[in-house]
Amino acid sequence: MNLRRLLAMALKEALQIWRDPRSLAVALLMPLMQMAILGYGVSLDIKHVPLCIYDQENSQASRAVVERFVSSGWFSVGHVITRYSGIRRAMDRSECIAAIVIPANFSRTLAATGSAPVQAIFDATDVNTTNIALGYAQGVVAQENADISTQWDMSHDVQPSQAGQIELDPSVWFNETLDSRYFIIPGVVAVILALVGAQLTSLTISREWERGTMEQLISTPISALEVMLGKLIPYFAIGLVDAAFCLGVTIFWFGVPFRGDVATLFVTTALFNIVVLGIGYLISVRIRSQLGASQIALMVTMLPTTLLSGYTFPIDQMPAPIRALTYIVYPRYYVTILRAIFLKGSGLADLWGPVLGLCLYAAAIIWLASRAFRKQL
Repeated sequence: MNLRRLLAMALKEALQIWRDPRSLAVALLMPLMQMAILGYGVSLDIKHVPLCIYDQENSQASRAVVERFVSSGWFSVGHVITRYSGIRRAMDRSECIAAIVIPANFSRTLAATGSAPVQAIFDATDVNTTNIALGYAQGVVAQENADISTQWDMSHDVQPSQAGQIELDPSVWFNETLDSRYFIIPGVVAVILALVGAQLTSLTISREWERGTMEQLISTPISALEVMLGKLIPYFAIGLVDAAFCLGVTIFWFGVPFRGDVATLFVTTALFNIVVLGIGYLISVRIRSQLGASQIALMVTMLPTTLLSGYTFPIDQMPAPIRALTYIVYPRYYVTILRAIFLKGSGLADLWGPVLGLCLYAAAIIWLASRAFRKQL
């Protein structure tokens, strides 16, 4: 391999990138747009769930129950319903996804027995939101029950029993505030790097075919390996710049805690960059159309990264065949690494499994890409 020919090839590719507005837009604008859209738009936290109230009694006790739901911060009262049929109408219009029905004899039943029923109705069209809202409602009712039980025992001169009670002393590690952004945004970085890197490199060889310059490239004394490395070096540098930008936004703008080592982050990011660029180059060699190569690169990177990498859906909750399939999805390893570095402060020794997976993937992709390109028409 001749270093002079390699640098000449890399310079040629860098000039093509500079003269191609589409490549510059993908390299510079897409990371900014995706960090803003995905960083703010994707969240697993559900707050201020729209709540309808049908309070048939409207007493001090019933209003205290409503206030407990509002003060929790999980619910916001959207509408006060005056008849039962209004609940269905409000849910049909998407004005609320939960409703609380307090019966007319709520206070009397509560005073007589120490407990009273309250009905909760949920719009289960969105199952995930409903499950979370149901958990919130159960938590609010549990807190209200504890207060009511204590008050009822005191009013009836009953000593509260402490026998057999278990007190939970929770301790939350790594994401102490339980903020889903800390879980989501490191995965956003993997999505952006995979999409941008594969999109850019998928155009390298196909561009030569469409512009009619492949014959000139083949006639030169440069080897196939020098072509591959020369074309990928500029994109590798762009990938590192994009990674630095996205990771900087993650830390300094979104405030995701960074507890790991910069060297570990750099090494693993470089490995992931090599895998992504190799996949894009392999697509470019096989598909001679820039449009076709771009579409296939989008399909190969976007779908696995968003669906099977653990970025949005927990892998351990997937069916066994799908969990096995995720081992061949390369972003899975990088998403795991990013979360461990950011939140846990893990080092290379702790991450040997996913790092080894990336190394094997990088070696396989580079080997396939180097064999795919032939200097012949």
